[in-house]
Amino acid sequence: MQFSEWEPLYLQILADFGFDRSEDERSARILSDLLDRDGAVTLSNLREIVSGRDVAVCGNAPSLGAEIRSIGENRVIIAADGATTVLSKNGMIPDLIVTDLDGVIDDIISASKRGSFVVVHAHGDNIPAVRSVVPMFESRRVLGTTQSEPFGNIHNFGGFSDGDRCVFLADTLHAASVALFGFDYDDPHVNDVKRKKLIWAKRLIEEYR
Repeated sequence: MQFSEWEPLYLQILADFGFDRSEDERSARILSDLLDRDGAVTLSNLREIVSGRDVAVCGNAPSLGAEIRSIGENRVIIAADGATTVLSKNGMIPDLIVTDLDGVIDDIISASKRGSFVVVHAHGDNIPAVRSVVPMFESRRVLGTTQSEPFGNIHNFGGFSDGDRCVFLADTLHAASVALFGFDYDDPHVNDVKRKKLIWAKRLIEEYR
């Protein structure tokens, strides 16, 4: 998704949640500075992994554990943040992890050391985590994203929460197909903010990709 297509949706999201665009942009600049090192991963590196292949996007709904056996062996696995922990406990290391750094950081770092590429998302609410966690990764295994306007080494593929950003990333990287595991848009056990995010995730995946 091009930013010109995404921005009207982003403005709706800002209004719906009361988010501050300037804080999203500040977080993105901080992430950019942290990733401005030689040897950083590029979009082309990730496209080499995904292009033309079947992809399993794993969300962190409670159903993921039961669905893991259905993923199969030949799919590229893209994990949404906390799904990394579930996958790792089941002996599966994601090829890519999409995270805004509110999952189990030790598990994401461990997966990165074992070969996962990490797509770190900067937004106004995770500036402390961006500052403290991103330096723990090797820059050659990290790509940065924003929900505001992309620039330089910071990308925007579309999507709002970790799960739907995984789907838009897979599309951008020219996946042959995308299958969803561990997605539950109607999870009754989440709080009001998470419920609203799930509504947006469903809308974005079903209507705008």
